[in-house]
This record gives sequence, structure tokens and C-alpha cells, in this order.
Amino acid sequence: MKQMTVNEVEALINEGKKLNIIDVREVDEVATGKIPGAVNIPLGLIEFRMHELDKTNEYIMVCRSGARSGRATQFLKEYGFNVMNMTGGMLAWEGKIE
Repeated sequence: MKQMTVNEVEALINEGKKLNIIDVREVDEVATGKIPGAVNIPLGLIEFRMHELDKTNEYIMVCRSGARSGRATQFLKEYGFNVMNMTGGMLAWEGKIE
């Protein structure tokens, strides 16, 4: 599984890179703050909403600690998506939140 650290993600954001970030936490968790521009698709809905994703894009999967996003990364990878897991999740995130 491809992975990226929170520092690598934050550095890309600070460089102005357009990232496709999918936050797989539950809606109430995301309400406390998410990475700016991240799209919330709770893990339990990934299977039903993956049609919203474009296989030509690269996606960074995020959750609270990195476990659920790891599962989402593995699941989407099996369907041919270009995905990577942000290790450490929002617990390790020190960048901006919205």
C-alpha cells in the first residue's frame, strides 16, 4: 500500500498543489475539523460512492489515526484506483483545518 506522511501532505498543500483528499471519518468526526478541501466519504459508504471518484486521479485517504483510511485504500486499490494512505491520520495532523 502506498503511504504518505502528514508532513508530506502538508508540504504539498503549502506548495499550492491540488490534492484529492478523501476523509473517511464519520460525519460527526469531520464536523470537528478536516483538511481544507477534503471530501468526506465515511468508510461505510466508500463502496456505494466510489462511482463519484475518477480512476485517472490520485487520492489521499485520511481518517482519525490511519487505520480506517488504510482499509479504504486497500479496498479502492482492488478496484483499480490510484490511492494512498496518510499515515497517522488527523491525530498527527498539525496543519490547517476547516
